[in-house]
Amino acid sequence: MVYQKTIQKAVSVEGIGLHSGTRAHISFKPAPENTGIYFVRKDISGLPALRAQSRNVRATQMATVLGSELFAISTVEHCMSAIAALQIDNLFIELDGPELPIGDGSANCYFRALQEAAIVEQGALRKYYYVTQPIYFSQGDKYAYALPHNGYRLSCVIDFPHQKIGRQRIELDVNEHTFSRELSTARTFGFLKDVEALKKKGLALGGSLDNAVVLDERDVLNPDGLRYSDEFVRHKAMDAIGDLLMVGSPILGHIVLHKAGHDVMHGFVQKLLSAIDSYRIIELSSPLSYSSGFEDLYLRSQFG
Repeated sequence: MVYQKTIQKAVSVEGIGLHSGTRAHISFKPAPENTGIYFVRKDISGLPALRAQSRNVRATQMATVLGSELFAISTVEHCMSAIAALQIDNLFIELDGPELPIGDGSANCYFRALQEAAIVEQGALRKYYYVTQPIYFSQGDKYAYALPHNGYRLSCVIDFPHQKIGRQRIELDVNEHTFSRELSTARTFGFLKDVEALKKKGLALGGSLDNAVVLDERDVLNPDGLRYSDEFVRHKAMDAIGDLLMVGSPILGHIVLHKAGHDVMHGFVQKLLSAIDSYRIIELSSPLSYSSGFEDLYLRSQFG
């Protein structure tokens, strides 16, 4: 059987917020089984909390933002991608402000911290969203769709009119090992020409060459260059894994993305959740094997 997981001990990550430019500190803490992933604002009276799920997403411009009428939690996607890759189901994430630390612009600070916290199994079985029929969402020439698949596979294409980016594609089975090797250190990126406009909107105030790949009209400005020749699509894939966890549980399916940013990912997650005839909520009788068939699935569908 495949059981839910949390962490054994509390760990912290600190730095600055990419968009706020102010100090940011978070603590990961264990949570009981069947809790889910919760963000908690320690700096606000009453310690208000929000679950990381689609219905609590309030903005998708330049980052995924959770929020209520009273408070917001910004730039959660890198943290969520590390949680998804490590298959952590239950977690409290305490913040002392409105934004998570950006680290070096990748998910690596979160991924390493959670590994240090020691991941442990719990008593309840993990639930999955098992795609049974194609699910499609689009906005203009941008789209995302899901196909039935025995596992969690992601195909991602980006296309930017810049000579250092152009059209890039990556496809991989999503798990702890592929995430660590292929995606965890891929950094966020932006264009120098957009910086002033973003800052006027109160965005990218903490951005620098230390936490983002920055491009001018022709080249990458970072002195050390890129970590991968296709670092841009790797980062977009990493972002998508975090946004997909807003479904509320892991997905079993092949997710195909074309030029899909946070806005498209949010729309796709909402479409998936509403397509109740195209998925089942299941549990697994044994750890997933990509060489086996669906006979290994122990199905317990909430939809009969």
